[in-house]
Amino acid sequence: MVQRVVVVGAGFAGFETVRKLERSLGPREAEIVLVSPMDYMVYRPLLPQVAAGVLSSRTTAVPLHRMFKRTHVLPGGAIGVDLAAKVCVVRKISGDVTNEHYDKLVLAPGSVTRTFDIPGLTTYGHGMKNLAEAVYLRDHVIAQLEIANSSIDPDERASRCRFIVVGGGYAGVETAACLEMLTTNALKHFPRLDPAQVRWMIVDLAPRLMPELGENLGKATLQMLAKRGVDVRLGISVQDITEDSVTLTTGEKLPCRTLVWTAGVTASPLVGTLGTDLVRGRLAVAADLAVPGHPDVFALGDAAAVPDLAKGEGAVCPPTAQYAHRQAKVAAHNVVAALRGQRLTPFRHKDLGLVVDLGGTQAVARPLGREMRGLPAQAVTRGYHLMTVPSIRARTRVLSNWLQHAIAGDDLVRLGFMSDQDGRMGNLEKTDAYLSQAEITARTGSRAPHP
Repeated sequence: MVQRVVVVGAGFAGFETVRKLERSLGPREAEIVLVSPMDYMVYRPLLPQVAAGVLSSRTTAVPLHRMFKRTHVLPGGAIGVDLAAKVCVVRKISGDVTNEHYDKLVLAPGSVTRTFDIPGLTTYGHGMKNLAEAVYLRDHVIAQLEIANSSIDPDERASRCRFIVVGGGYAGVETAACLEMLTTNALKHFPRLDPAQVRWMIVDLAPRLMPELGENLGKATLQMLAKRGVDVRLGISVQDITEDSVTLTTGEKLPCRTLVWTAGVTASPLVGTLGTDLVRGRLAVAADLAVPGHPDVFALGDAAAVPDLAKGEGAVCPPTAQYAHRQAKVAAHNVVAALRGQRLTPFRHKDLGLVVDLGGTQAVARPLGREMRGLPAQAVTRGYHLMTVPSIRARTRVLSNWLQHAIAGDDLVRLGFMSDQDGRMGNLEKTDAYLSQAEITARTGSRAPHP
């Protein structure tokens, strides 16, 4: 009998899981279904370079239909799971809702942007978590320079030329660094703008910048950014956001029309529909990635609290691409093992370090515990991305884009195809209205209560 394996999510975790399943399972062994609202996997670590125009948007999008030969890609998002009935409820992109039965379920729905109750954040803030937001942000930043260049109002110029990034992790730092380089290079096209007017700022409540890199590289990053005029404010956050101003928790009110929110993520709301234990909002799983009490369900990636056996002492794996990619190999292996009645393997991985691209020849990296900065770090950073980007086609595009940008520079084109859309934070992030447990049970007809 052909078993049915349903994989939810086409991020790093889900994408790699399906790749491994296709290689390990024969067509007579299992039918593989991938639930994803998009028909591509986006390589998110390179999104700041998409926003900065170093890479084209198509470069970081890996098409699912080309990569998978026999997996059925179901275009939609999972909005609920009935563990008793072994059904995943999916809302298709058409709006229709369907029940997908599974024999084995792999949950890799990823994460959503974590926000706080800050006045004006969802109205005037911009996200930086997916391809649409990266493309929109590039258009928005260029538009601010264009409008400021044509304005004679000094207040308007001041607000349009200030850019604030909230979040001092690697995502926020890379976003600020890459876009600061974009605006600096763009100024030669706007002779009416004083370069001193264009200001970039990073704001974070944490006492240190990118604590994951260690104190030395954090300080080195601060120095590099300071030399480029990026104002880094630590130990503070944002209190209020309006259309043309941002007020910090210190009480300082700054003219600003661009606030980019990169202050962390939280697990997909889908995990809350299962009725199982959560660990800090993430789905609790065993070391073999199985959900306790449900041997047919596996979870990994940003949405799962996977025990970090390498660290021990109750630690869980960080929600990074490095861990998700490697968890996927174990998840696929264990799904195959479960189908064949074999023993499951626990996930164990030692952190290989972190790489941060600051644009141009500047970068910081800590591969295998070794601290690097400048051009050597940039070589390691880009080499790591080239090795990690799936498919030779995608790697070729990334490399050619890097070479082209290094030689010819940025054309500074504002695409404009999203100019009539609302780019507020969250509006360009794909989310669904998730079902309650009662609604899921009613829909699937399950009589057994949730555990």
